[in-house]
Amino acid sequence: MCRQSATVCLVKSPTRQHCATGPLAERLATLADPRCRRGKRHPFVAVLLVVCSAVVTGASSFAAIDEWATDAPQDVLARLGARTATALAVRVPPSGATIRRVIKDTCPGGLADLLGHDPAGADTLAVDGKSARGSRLGATPAAHLLAAMTGTGMTVTQLRVPEKTNEITCFAALLDPYDLQGVTVTGDALHTQRDHARFLVEAKKAHYVFTVKRNQKNLYEQLRTLPWDEATAKFYDRTTGHGRKETRVVQALTVTDLGVDFPHATQVAKVVRHRTDAKTGKQSRETVYVITDLTSRQASPERIAKILRAHWVIENRLHFVRDTAFREDASKIRTGHGPENMATLRSFAINQLRTAGHTNIAAALRTTALRPYERPLALLGLN
Repeated sequence: MCRQSATVCLVKSPTRQHCATGPLAERLATLADPRCRRGKRHPFVAVLLVVCSAVVTGASSFAAIDEWATDAPQDVLARLGARTATALAVRVPPSGATIRRVIKDTCPGGLADLLGHDPAGADTLAVDGKSARGSRLGATPAAHLLAAMTGTGMTVTQLRVPEKTNEITCFAALLDPYDLQGVTVTGDALHTQRDHARFLVEAKKAHYVFTVKRNQKNLYEQLRTLPWDEATAKFYDRTTGHGRKETRVVQALTVTDLGVDFPHATQVAKVVRHRTDAKTGKQSRETVYVITDLTSRQASPERIAKILRAHWVIENRLHFVRDTAFREDASKIRTGHGPENMATLRSFAINQLRTAGHTNIAAALRTTALRPYERPLALLGLN
């Protein structure tokens, strides 16, 4: 059963069999067609393949997808499985209304799982949320999407956070279908929750690295008063970029015998960031704490620093890219499951382009758009 729908949308629960293996068309065929049987003309999978192909060329709206489908040559429509009409077997593309209806009604949880990357064997997995600002409609808030991405920049899945709640309630549901044994899951201070730690270590056999800030007042004070003067393991890291110079000092303490009140906590790190603005010369200092079940043998201060930097991959290589390359925040798609399904399709396009070796997604979209009916199908394995 889908995690975002009351109806069954997959043959069985999402597994590696569905999410990572087999041709794209076969994976999409496990989704239930949300349309009524009466008046159904275009094959459901064909419509989804048309949408996937158009989005890989940079199409970011229903109108753009419709234009791509309308101009598609007959051989392209044949490979996508478009329906035939008349005795001459002319291929007919789905109309803009059909495309809109399918995107807004298709089960979003199933689509995200089937188009995502399998995280099994990944080193790190970052969990973070983003709001699609343009999807706000009157009193209805913008769609807030919680996503997971590997440290190599491959999107795994996403869920839309229900109204009147927050990301915390969706954390376990987001990761539950996947094999995370040995994977280190990172989250910002919002996800520093005891239930999350138990879920990862006990249920998923994974590891966690969570940031602790003042929103967890008691835990923060407990970590702040640890004997940091006795910490001998340190790591210094200096970087320059984004208009500032930054120096990070990471200290680590083993806390198994220090009474830290957090499930499975083995090690705590203190991260002090010194920043200098390159233009104004203004200096700032920030201290945060990190708690993890990784032992000192599994994670030195240097490795903890790398894990923390890997967490920001989801911000820099997913949220930022979707907003700049696809203008996601400007999109006015608001109805039904449209906002989350379009976000899933954009993430899928980014995954496909990265798998093909592209590092600059905006440039890759321009390159693909130069041959809009050849390169997308090659990327999707539909030749």
